[in-house]
Amino acid sequence: MRTDLSIKEDVLDELQWQPNIDETQIGVIVKNGVVTLSGTVDSYVKKREAENAAKSVFGVKAVAEDIEVQYGESFKKSDTEIALAAVNALKWNISVPSNKIEVKVENGWIYLTGEVMWAFEQNAAKKAVENLSGVKYVVNNITLKNSVDASNIEAKIKKAFERSADIDSKGITVKTEGHTVTLSGRVHSLKEKDDARRTAYYSPGVWAVDNELEVVY
Repeated sequence: MRTDLSIKEDVLDELQWQPNIDETQIGVIVKNGVVTLSGTVDSYVKKREAENAAKSVFGVKAVAEDIEVQYGESFKKSDTEIALAAVNALKWNISVPSNKIEVKVENGWIYLTGEVMWAFEQNAAKKAVENLSGVKYVVNNITLKNSVDASNIEAKIKKAFERSADIDSKGITVKTEGHTVTLSGRVHSLKEKDDARRTAYYSPGVWAVDNELEVVY
């Protein structure tokens, strides 16, 4: 079992390895395998990359992310400017049905709402706006609504896990209730837990995923 000190050292090394992150701006605390990130960065992208870097370290059980996004005066945008940029970004993204998505901006936070047919559309909408200048955070409240039969979802997800080189399907139990999937069992890393959730969520007919997987090293 890894010590908190060794995990912290690896998280710091991983942050230093990221070309877009100034690791001196980010504080790292580790307790019982749970990593807490703090500090200030100048873009939402760097905030997300720091979280992903910590999740990739062996031994990390969870990540609590308290990083704040603060833009310099020359890069600050009003909520109206951010909203207009977000609407345009959604409009020009061919993977997003922009007529079904509503945008709300408060203090640099973008809130996306609406209904789409597929998970890739929901994900594409978030990616389309999170890199915009002035954005501090993106809350993706877009819901899924399609007519895919829910009866074969469980079997399809299990096959998807078996095809994946990054997921050990033997340790995962999949249960479905309508269009909601519950994952339980054990995985070997936080990244594998996230990969399992993402794989299940992108399966046709899935509207929600309850990820109860336990990370055991």
